[in-house]
Amino acid sequence: MDKKQKKNLVRILLSLGLLIFFHFIKLRGMVRFALYMLPYLIIGHDVLLKAFKGIKNRQPFDENLLMSIATIGAIILALYEGENYLEAIAVMLFYQIGEFFQSYAVGRSRKSIADLMDIAPDYVNLEGEKGKLIRVDPDDVEVGTIIIVKAGEKIPIDGIVVDGKAALNTSALTGESMPRDVREGSNVISGCINLDGLLKIKTTKEFGESTVSKVLELIEDASSRKSKSENFITKFARVYTPIVVFVALALILIPPLVLISMEKNPLWGQWIYRGLTFLIISCPCALVISIPLSFFTGIGGASREGILVKGSNFMEILSQTKYLVFDKTGTLTKGTFSVTAVHPEETDEQRLLHIAAHVERYSTHPIAQSLREAYPGEADDCEVKIIKEIAGNGVKAEINGKISYVGNENLMDSLGISWHPCEKTGTIIHVAIDRSYAGHIVISDSLKENSRKAIEELKKNGIKKTVMLTGDKKEVAQSVAEKLGIDKIYADLLPQDKVKIVEKLLDEKSQEKEKLAFVGDGINDAPVLSRADIGIAMGAMGSDAVIEAADVVLMDDDPLKISKGIKISKKCLRIVKENIYFSIGIKVFVLFLGAIGLANMWAAIFADVGVTILAVLNAVRCMYVK
Repeated sequence: MDKKQKKNLVRILLSLGLLIFFHFIKLRGMVRFALYMLPYLIIGHDVLLKAFKGIKNRQPFDENLLMSIATIGAIILALYEGENYLEAIAVMLFYQIGEFFQSYAVGRSRKSIADLMDIAPDYVNLEGEKGKLIRVDPDDVEVGTIIIVKAGEKIPIDGIVVDGKAALNTSALTGESMPRDVREGSNVISGCINLDGLLKIKTTKEFGESTVSKVLELIEDASSRKSKSENFITKFARVYTPIVVFVALALILIPPLVLISMEKNPLWGQWIYRGLTFLIISCPCALVISIPLSFFTGIGGASREGILVKGSNFMEILSQTKYLVFDKTGTLTKGTFSVTAVHPEETDEQRLLHIAAHVERYSTHPIAQSLREAYPGEADDCEVKIIKEIAGNGVKAEINGKISYVGNENLMDSLGISWHPCEKTGTIIHVAIDRSYAGHIVISDSLKENSRKAIEELKKNGIKKTVMLTGDKKEVAQSVAEKLGIDKIYADLLPQDKVKIVEKLLDEKSQEKEKLAFVGDGINDAPVLSRADIGIAMGAMGSDAVIEAADVVLMDDDPLKISKGIKISKKCLRIVKENIYFSIGIKVFVLFLGAIGLANMWAAIFADVGVTILAVLNAVRCMYVK
């Protein structure tokens, strides 16, 4: 608890203790009145002050005015009808208990966001003369600067490791507890904590453009984007509050005036009591507090899992998602080439990889890089001479006196070498030694570990249709779709084609309330993310333009987080609806009982404070999703 919450708790306990103590003291008259006003002012002075400021600022109709009128009226009534001040003070006391619960719940839900806010660094280490470290402001560091990050410190700016190795704690950004190992050449993002080792990092962005700054910007903006449910409650409260004040006033005045006109006892005390009870019952605290709190805790719970939702309006849309459209490369696949199969003719697999890696020794092509990674012992004592690189077809080289060829089927055909086709999908690299076919190697963009499980979870979660868009060939796209269980594919697409496909899918939706989400990570995905009902970006490796265009950002690029985000949003909206129906239902019922005289102040306290506490506790559940 913070200082303010502790102070309010002390006020509540002190007022409650005084009430219990005074209840057993036999006093009468103004002494009793003065004593009971002490706990009333201790617990209610801030409410009275807010009500006065509201009247002064010409915005009087809120819960503070309702509480002030009801309790002051009940105290005045008690002065004339028996000096029973307990009910009036209990109303204010229980109202403050409700406010305390609400404040505590907001504090808990803010904690995950506060943890994220704490990822912002206070300084950057630069190397000075004689190796002495100099601390500077992160905003003063230019792109290309070498910065030093010691063990236990946060990485302040995105960059590339140029020296050192360490394990990074990425949990504040991604929600994952497993450390990530980095070494020379590794890309690192700001906000991660260096657990061990010393890192020298060459910055690739300015501080204001780094991941940590983008994350904090998204969180700060999220609270300003309200959902339809929140906007409804705000408008509802503005209209509802003045109406119930005038209804309560009518309940106090009209029946006694009617009785006077009939020459009967007007029973002023009875109708004033009913009117004050009506006011307390009608206070819209449960709705005004619990609905925004539900969205706030939902966004906080999602951010704790590494899912940044840019506003409660997007939380609402995410819960209505029924169609999911994916980009392939970098979203469902890793976006990096790797050897996925080796099919030797006569020699073994390692020998085939050995030859291919040697031939591609000096090439900078991504395929050559993947071959060298598949055979890490390439830099051995073999004598390699590159004779010729055949553009678009492959490479010819001499290895230990033997001429080797590595390339595509066109190279094999031009040499008159009989090659064997491969059933697997991907880029097929054929190898021949002294014009004798040695076999082939399959290189393809490998699937992310959780991609298949992500599609399964989405379908369990009520997603009607999954679609994949890619610029790859249809055969490659079809192979990926079959492995993952994707319903439909569109291949051989240009960036502008993706927008047209999404627009077509939007037109084909069976219902307007069913939303379409697009998931992407590349710069060419930004237009599509903006066009979909809701855009989801793979944020950790995604481009700035993609993160800016998206409505939801997944910080660790794990497609399984999409399903988790939808679960959180659905639970959040379910709790919002529960609170709306429960709060309005109870209030309408007790209002009716109060109007006909069957509900007293204690029933009013439950209808206001009790319902508020229950709604707030229900809202806190948004933070937790199994």
